Amino acid sequence: MKNKPAFLHCGLLLAVLLISPNAEAQNLFASEGSTIYEFTSGGADRVFTTVPGNALGLAFNSAGDLFVPNTGNGTIIEIAPNGTQSTFASGLQTPAALAFNNAGDLFVSDIGTSTIYEFTPGGAMSIFATGLYAPYGLAFNSQGNLFVAANSVIYQYGPNGVGSIFASVPGEGLEGLAFNSAGDLFAAVGGTTGYIYEYTPGGVRSTFASGLDEPLTLACSSAGNLFVSDFSDGPYIYEFTQNGSRSAFDSNQGAIGLAISPVSEPPALGLLAVGATALLARRRTRV
Repeated sequence: MKNKPAFLHCGLLLAVLLISPNAEAQNLFASEGSTIYEFTSGGADRVFTTVPGNALGLAFNSAGDLFVPNTGNGTIIEIAPNGTQSTFASGLQTPAALAFNNAGDLFVSDIGTSTIYEFTPGGAMSIFATGLYAPYGLAFNSQGNLFVAANSVIYQYGPNGVGSIFASVPGEGLEGLAFNSAGDLFAAVGGTTGYIYEYTPGGVRSTFASGLDEPLTLACSSAGNLFVSDFSDGPYIYEFTQNGSRSAFDSNQGAIGLAISPVSEPPALGLLAVGATALLARRRTRV
């Protein structure tokens, strides 16, 4: 895949964030056109599902349902873990990035209307922020603040919708955003730049990676590894360790959207078994 959707300014960025509680380990999900792939930690891939139109930003809710924006008809598609699809929302113009907050509300950047929309779990829509120029990447930090990449500025919004400028990025072409578990923010800058910047919670910027073609979407695993979809002629998905060491994770799929499933919680039966074993051990020590 070498041709981007025509509406993109300099790339599509979407951010992401994601949950798949049924998975035993973290898997990477990537979208290419209408196909969504699932990768194991070792890089083995399979087709997870296909959707109508272009699958751009990807995001999971806490129930393990995958949400995908369709720029062709302005809808948000919800995909259950078994692959069943339904329309979660409609009436948008050009939905791009998706992100969930801790309350389960879905936030959508609509490039066509320069607006960030908020959806309750039941699908009720409201305007969270508007008047942004080319709002692309979205990411929440652990405090529940929403960060938005818009052209050359990263905005920070509190849960009450009050926004401020977090950082200004040299040049133009801000794309995806992602947080690591330490609270550092990664920002992809495409166009002719090809950088990944890292920001401390206080806003101090450093260059995490350079020499990329056009990085679009970012996703960070719980282990601290950063995955980057790069619109290039070489590997399409790179993996970076915490110290910035880069390797090619996949070179077959031309990914745009990325999302990572977190480590699942131990099943309740397993917890009961652990508790029963501990109780039995205590009783034996008393005999």
